[in-house]
Amino acid sequence: MVTVQNLVMRYGNRVLFQDINLKLDRHKRYGLIGANGAGKTTFLKILCGQIKEYEGDIIIPKANKVGVLGQNQYAYEEFTIADAVLYGNKKLYDAIKEKEIIYATGDFEDDAVNDRLAELEVICVEEDPTYEYDVNIAKILENVGIPASQHNDLMSTLDSADKFKVLLAQVLYPRPDVLFLDEPTNNLDIQTISWLEDELQRHEGTMVVISHDRHFLNSVVTNILDVDYQKIREFTGTYDDWYIAANVIAKQQELGNAKKEKEKEELEAFVRRFSANASKAKQATSRQKKLDKLVIDDIKPSSRRDPSIVFKAKRVMGDEALQITDINHSYGENEILKNITFKFEPDEKVALIGPNGVGKTTLLKIIMEEIKPTSGKIHWGATIENSYFPQDTADIIKGDGTLYDWLRGFDSKRDIAEIRNCLGRMLFNGEQQEKSVISISGGEKHRMMLSKMMLEGGNFLVLDEPSNHLDLEAIVALGEALYNFKGNVICVSHDRELLDSFANRIIELRVDGTYVDFKGSYEEFAEAKEKGLI
Repeated sequence: MVTVQNLVMRYGNRVLFQDINLKLDRHKRYGLIGANGAGKTTFLKILCGQIKEYEGDIIIPKANKVGVLGQNQYAYEEFTIADAVLYGNKKLYDAIKEKEIIYATGDFEDDAVNDRLAELEVICVEEDPTYEYDVNIAKILENVGIPASQHNDLMSTLDSADKFKVLLAQVLYPRPDVLFLDEPTNNLDIQTISWLEDELQRHEGTMVVISHDRHFLNSVVTNILDVDYQKIREFTGTYDDWYIAANVIAKQQELGNAKKEKEKEELEAFVRRFSANASKAKQATSRQKKLDKLVIDDIKPSSRRDPSIVFKAKRVMGDEALQITDINHSYGENEILKNITFKFEPDEKVALIGPNGVGKTTLLKIIMEEIKPTSGKIHWGATIENSYFPQDTADIIKGDGTLYDWLRGFDSKRDIAEIRNCLGRMLFNGEQQEKSVISISGGEKHRMMLSKMMLEGGNFLVLDEPSNHLDLEAIVALGEALYNFKGNVICVSHDRELLDSFANRIIELRVDGTYVDFKGSYEEFAEAKEKGLI
């Protein structure tokens, strides 16, 4: 359905893509992956016609309806929420709005008016044969978390996260033949992401999606398009299939020729965990069979480097970690947290989950004593040294100093080599360490915050949405680091693979103010919830 012929893309003297030839077929859903800056979004914009300055051809049959997830959350401020979704089918939107005007002001004695109404009616029947556009729009909006009571409100009344949900509803509503999605899970909670996965699995046309959510990619895509070496290589399978084939197996082969048995055992253990993580037994067995048939020489290892994230506690904790007692908190008349009581034992690793707006970030800020609760107490153990990753790193990582200077500002006595080595492990080379803090991207700020936490050496890590802005390799590395960490963790995230990689306790905050405290992995929690046990 989409053909790419001899594509070449340059930025000045830099060649981004060279001689790309691809055929993207119907009934296939492609995950577009690559390191930050490799050109994923540029390629997607070329496919959907937003970038036209390139060599080669992009061919999409004119009969195919194309859907592109919008990125401008403020483009429809004067539309009602329902109309913003209807605008996803502009032909139908225009016909309906013109009909409304004619019915309100038209002269029905005029044959031209009646003829035009008939033409518009034909368009409406062609685009909406069942006359159920309003019902379908209401349903999809409710599925993304916008209640029916708001559907006739203006888009300007929504916060930015909900505006993005409306844009998602807008692109899905017309059921396009070709679907281009750039980070569709942004601002979505776990429940809405699960719904989106079900929707996209039923997509019968062609789809290309960029996402840093590994669970989402594994659930949705049938093929991987890997942007690397100025090429885009296709791989049949999920992200995990590609990752093991292109990275882990190649590393295993290297270690097989070396006398590093311990490293080899650790790598093999990682492969087992990575293969089975958040996947059912049948999937793991199928994946193993596929891996057994792979010819390693046919797979060119990725040029990407994985960050080396290692959290080491400087202090051994005692018998007491953290006690939260009867926490209540309100913003004006809006009660967010009600009677929250938890005791965290040493070495527990907790995933704090729940829909957007239930108070997860508020609870972390109370735990870190950034805000005082309306009532209740927080008690840290005497041996605890916590380290905090806030949701908005931009509020903390600022100034005009270098990356090195910013980290050293927290401890002027810190060894210079230790700081530089830490930055190097997070993929900041010597020259990049001299960059100004003000110039770095959101993903680089997140890697800086992780560097800070590694240097702090806390024994209790508190993280609020740490995977935002990180690429897939960094998220995998973070999951491994939290898994191997000897200490406590509380982490808020909507990334299910990240949570399942380390958590041994799940706390779910619910909209009605209640909560669930579950001892076990995220996968075990999800299975228990699906069976109605919690």
